[in-house]
Amino acid sequence: MYLFNSLSRIKEPFHVPPDRPITLYVCGVTPYDTTHIGHARTFLVFDLLVRYLRWQGAEVRYCQNVTDIDDPLFERARRDGVSWQQLSEQQTDQLLTDYTGMNILMPTYFPRASEEIEAMLPMIQRLIELGHAYEVEGEVYFSIKTDPEFGKMARMGYEELLALANQRGNKPHDPKKRDPLDFVLWQRGQPDDPTWPSPWGMGRPGWHIECSAMSTRYLGDQIDIHGGGADLLFPHHPCEIAQTEPVTGKRPFVHIWMHAGLVWLDGEKMSKSRGNLVFARDALRAHGPNALRWYLLSQHYREDFDYSPTAMPHYVQVAADFIEAATSDGGSGPELDLTPVLQEFDAAMADDLNTPAALALLHAMAGEIRVAAADGRKVEAAVEEVRDRAIMMGFLLA
Repeated sequence: MYLFNSLSRIKEPFHVPPDRPITLYVCGVTPYDTTHIGHARTFLVFDLLVRYLRWQGAEVRYCQNVTDIDDPLFERARRDGVSWQQLSEQQTDQLLTDYTGMNILMPTYFPRASEEIEAMLPMIQRLIELGHAYEVEGEVYFSIKTDPEFGKMARMGYEELLALANQRGNKPHDPKKRDPLDFVLWQRGQPDDPTWPSPWGMGRPGWHIECSAMSTRYLGDQIDIHGGGADLLFPHHPCEIAQTEPVTGKRPFVHIWMHAGLVWLDGEKMSKSRGNLVFARDALRAHGPNALRWYLLSQHYREDFDYSPTAMPHYVQVAADFIEAATSDGGSGPELDLTPVLQEFDAAMADDLNTPAALALLHAMAGEIRVAAADGRKVEAAVEEVRDRAIMMGFLLA
């Protein structure tokens, strides 16, 4: 199969290793407002990847984290007058409920950042020892000038990188920084933020080091595939590369980087700050898991997705038609042979998870089955092949 690598910007061959599991890490939610359709699409994409790889005979070790140490979570907890632990637990429970509703497989590992502090401290200390990080008044920063390839994934110049980082929480005017783009590894935080002991005093980790620590702890120093939403192309994933490779001494940290496009709502970017979120639980209640999965996978995962509630009735009907075909009984007439179309389907999935093409072929095969069954032809073998692929894609069949 071929997967598009966001670092090299080309499709690269990906082979299932014969002697070990495939390792996959996906950056998870900050649990303060879950699970909206943007989350749902990203996690459906990687659920499909896991299912497809396992369908190919691979063993997959999949780690997805919960970022329960982060400013947005603490700010929302303060606003709502609840503890950050209570808010995190409530929203994580909702996420898992939504996973069940969407038929998303649970990751092999599902670590929470707040429970992984001990793995982060040695990484930070080692970066200081290697000269990649520096401590000022109890806070530790990564020095981007020590990494000549910092930000390579984003394909931007310094000023563009800085502007984008600032939009996503960077504090360029922090007087303790040597460079405005240096990023935090350990910080003291606000007076009412949770803190943990460290060699540099009480504080908490920066966002980026959390994923480096959790991914290497659960999956090893080098990872086959690392994924997330397209908003992580910078700064999060380049920061992970910059801080992980010096500590492990192994390059590349990740062989294939995968990013799912962002989700819009009727032409406007869907975001918590805009308040135009559509929640997965509401879409599931209104349309069901099969229609929602079909719709969210109807565009290629790398493309941005414009979610429109008015489109859903079409996909409800598509899903219903498919279920009818997948439960069809034929007759004793000539057997329906779908081999050429099945081969096209398999080729589409092997081509960087080309779900628009794969779903179109699945729909076409369902149509052929329904016509053939109505004509009294044998359809049992065709139904079995189509059901096998539909189950692989995560659809729930009767």
